[in-house]
Amino acid sequence: MMIDRRILTHFDFLLIFLIIPLIILSFYLVNGFDAGKGVRELIYIGVGVVLFFIFFLIPFRKLSRSITIFYWIFIGMLLIIDFYGAVRLGAQRWIIIPGTGMSFQPSEPMKIALILMLANLICHNPPPRNGYHLKDLAIFSFYILLPVFLVAKQPDLGSAIVMFVMGYGILFIVGIQKRIIFWVLGLFIVSAPLLYSSNILTRWEYQAKRVHDFISTTPSHQVQQSLIAIGSAGWVGKSKEDITQTKFGFLPIPITDIIFSYYVERFGFLGAAALFVIYIILILHILSFCLLDKRDYFLQVVAGGVAILLFVYMSVNVAMTVNLAPIVGIPLPILSYGGSSFVTFMVLFGILENLLAFKFDFEYNSSPINKIRGKKGPLAQLVRALGS
Repeated sequence: MMIDRRILTHFDFLLIFLIIPLIILSFYLVNGFDAGKGVRELIYIGVGVVLFFIFFLIPFRKLSRSITIFYWIFIGMLLIIDFYGAVRLGAQRWIIIPGTGMSFQPSEPMKIALILMLANLICHNPPPRNGYHLKDLAIFSFYILLPVFLVAKQPDLGSAIVMFVMGYGILFIVGIQKRIIFWVLGLFIVSAPLLYSSNILTRWEYQAKRVHDFISTTPSHQVQQSLIAIGSAGWVGKSKEDITQTKFGFLPIPITDIIFSYYVERFGFLGAAALFVIYIILILHILSFCLLDKRDYFLQVVAGGVAILLFVYMSVNVAMTVNLAPIVGIPLPILSYGGSSFVTFMVLFGILENLLAFKFDFEYNSSPINKIRGKKGPLAQLVRALGS
């Protein structure tokens, strides 16, 4: 049994080596806090790994119609939440899977659908030399703002902002007139205080309280305990027996959105620095894929989208724990406990590896000779290679 060497040549092993330490740390922290949740974390990891390989084998470059259907399916799910969504902590974001008692947030796979949809649209309408104009921006904005509006309505302010930044960040990377992006960002910054002071946000009591806690002179109890955990950790952190903020419950559910505080309390300043290095290298490495081939817009969009997601998730999550941003429910990528975010990133990593490992197929398909000879998808090539 042999594997086509071109697949192994193009497969990015550094990406995997950077992800593995984060997965190991996540299980170590979760299992150390609650062995029962540690078992569930292993299940999430297993599901994520399986989906990584499944999505690695899907020929996304040839699934234009399927990508469009995939996008609209999750738009439909976001609409269904208004009628059948489960309500938790004042937000209606979850769909219960019948017969299992398990739930998932459509806003997470919606991020995947949005990235693929933008990649599909940009591949069919590449940017002109001087970048996209207002007419093109209007078309892209429809596909970006529709899920942003539906997610914000749940309300899920964190995910809505992430999708907004990711969508327009992708356009900035691929090629759009820079002055247009600055106008969009300027409009968003100017309108944010107006939205907060209006009834649009204040009628969402839970979201408004988080913003109010951030701008008040005294941080919320959760943020205060987070700052104590980080400030008392020292250079190398504390042993499991000495982590007072986590051990005695001062940090509420420390393995979810505020896991960074729990991590620093365990591993200290040096551990935090090491974690930042891993994330920065991972983000810059993925962003470098955008420079591999100017013709490969699909890879540019996916790589740019994943890098932006990682950066926004990491920076906002850490900023929340040190009172530099309001608590908006954004997890620390790969590290925070929970299946939705972890599985989303594993799927995105699988898509990235597919676009890289089967890049020879993209190069072959882009040749005029291929139009005469016919073409085979990457999945078919892999199956044929394994069977030889």
